[in-house]
This record gives sequence, C-alpha cells and structure tokens, in this order.
Amino acid sequence: MTTTKGSIPTLDPIEEIRRQWGDAGLEARDAIAAAISVVRAQQLIQERIDAALAPHNLTMPRFEALMVLMLAPGGSLPLGKLSEMLMVHPATVTNTVDRLETRGLVRRVGHPADRRTKLAQLTETGRRVTQQAIRAVAQTNAGMAELSQIECIQIARLIRRLRLTAGDLPGREDSTPPSPPLWHSG
Repeated sequence: MTTTKGSIPTLDPIEEIRRQWGDAGLEARDAIAAAISVVRAQQLIQERIDAALAPHNLTMPRFEALMVLMLAPGGSLPLGKLSEMLMVHPATVTNTVDRLETRGLVRRVGHPADRRTKLAQLTETGRRVTQQAIRAVAQTNAGMAELSQIECIQIARLIRRLRLTAGDLPGREDSTPPSPPLWHSG
C-alpha cells in the first residue's frame, strides 16, 4: 500500500489481508502477512536510508558499492568480485562504478597481478563521502531506529535462515558467516 507522507490508514491493511485470507479459508495467512510485512518494512527502511543519503547525493546501490570498497583491503576490488559482494549482475556494477567514477568517488585501475582484470578503487574523496554517508545512515540506525540491537539481530537471523534455505547463501542453516571476508582470495 502506498500512502502520501502524513496519510496514515485507519486500519492496518496487512492485518486486514491476513483476516480476509482466514475468513476465506485460504492457507498460509500468517505467512502472507509476514511476507507483505517484510516487503512493506523494506519500503519504509529504504525511504529512511534514501533520506539520509540524499544530502550526500547517493543512492542506496551506490552507497553499498562505496561501503564494500571501503571495507575491502586497499579500498579496491575486481569488478566481478564487487558484483558478487553486492549480489547484482555485472552490468549493474559497471553502471554503478561508471556513476561513481563520474563523481570522482572511485576510479578504475589495472589489477596488479592480472592485466585482464579491472579494479574499482575508492578515491580519497570517495572515502570521505562514504564515511559521511555511513554516519548519516547510522544516525537512523539503518532506518530501524525503533528497533533494539537484539531485535535487529533476531530479524537478521530469521531472514538469513530464509536466504539459506532458498539457496541464496552457501552453507547450512546453523552456519556462521564465512571467515575470512568474502573478498579475500585463496
């Protein structure tokens, strides 16, 4: 459901859908309510993060790319690895890096060990803008200011379980995040 800012529905549309599914005898009413809730929460979180990023003239995909580069050893990654880390198609990474390069936030450089590979490398300006944007997003608790740290951990664990069983991640449901970080080769 889309509402304009300041327009609050008189009832919870998701709870109404859940109720109507139950009244109609449809199965999985709690699951449909949960699925719609996750999608709606993503929209709300995205709006808050977008507002935090707007003064830095960044979109969420560009911010994510900058964050990954800032955390990578030497502030650079091969474009293919960046695509993998961002979980997007290589063409999307090319477009994102093009936009960031135009702003002077990243530059493409040759890979020191593989002449066929290009690296996206964070510039000093890119590092400064990324640090400012991270502080802005952190002030919103990544768009989830109403939630405690424990609640955020619980949500992340539940969604991780869904991602694991959907084949979105390697490993088992009870596995811990990989170590060392994914961008290390070897």
